[in-house]
Amino acid sequence: MTNTQQSSNMQTGYAARRRAINIVVYVILAVMVVIWIFPIIWLIIQSLRGEEGISTSYFFPHEWTFNNYIRLFNDDRFPYGRWLLNTLVVAVFSCIISTLFILMVSYAFSRLRFKSRKTFLNLGLILGMFPGFMSMAATYSIMELFGLKQSLVALVIVYSAGAGLGYQVAKGFFDTIPRSLDEAAKIDGATRSQIFWQIILPLSKPIIVYTALTTFIGPWTDYIFVSYFMKDNSDNYTVALGLYSMLGNQTMSEYFTVFCAGAVVIAIPITILFVVMQRFYVEGVTGGAVKG
Repeated sequence: MTNTQQSSNMQTGYAARRRAINIVVYVILAVMVVIWIFPIIWLIIQSLRGEEGISTSYFFPHEWTFNNYIRLFNDDRFPYGRWLLNTLVVAVFSCIISTLFILMVSYAFSRLRFKSRKTFLNLGLILGMFPGFMSMAATYSIMELFGLKQSLVALVIVYSAGAGLGYQVAKGFFDTIPRSLDEAAKIDGATRSQIFWQIILPLSKPIIVYTALTTFIGPWTDYIFVSYFMKDNSDNYTVALGLYSMLGNQTMSEYFTVFCAGAVVIAIPITILFVVMQRFYVEGVTGGAVKG
């Protein structure tokens, strides 16, 4: 057998193995997609089920209806519309404040050189390792001292006050922006504030979007803090706590399909937002701003 034939056989064998590996990978990915998407499909189907009750012996409903969605926004016992508005208000204000905190702290750590800088960097990293709910009791006492307990303002403060500790990703992004831009702006007479707002931020769209998304999702989906802070003040519940209250022992059977409808509704805005902003989200994690 000539060298040419041996090389051809090797290439053919390599191509066959590669096709086999690709098929296996595609099958695994397809199975993972089915496993991941099945609960979502089930939730949507349950939200359209006309029969009441927690579960049924069949998968597809015998009666399809949108009444669960209509009831969701017209039930006086569980004011979902008010909860949705509360969630939106808390998430938007927390997102704005937290994003500003994170970007400013990240820029300061990236560009400024000051005494104890490394100490603060390490301290922030260590504090960020502790779960936030460890401080719930102390934080609640402080909010009560200022007359803010069981208020939406307290939630905004809780979600955004410690946001600066999440500087790591944004700092890494700012590190990729050449310092020559800052130096050129200083020569032209720009202040540090002007450099940050007028030069650095316009170049930082990916990390701004990434930071805004992550700080918006937190308050939008949080249950632990709001359940501890709001207690029995149902008017100031967010959707996470409000939906959970539908699953009490006396209401679960009657409101389970309505609960499923509420879960679908709360997922729609954040899903759309993530899909629209996905490109910037990925760039914020993996990419830099300016090369050179």
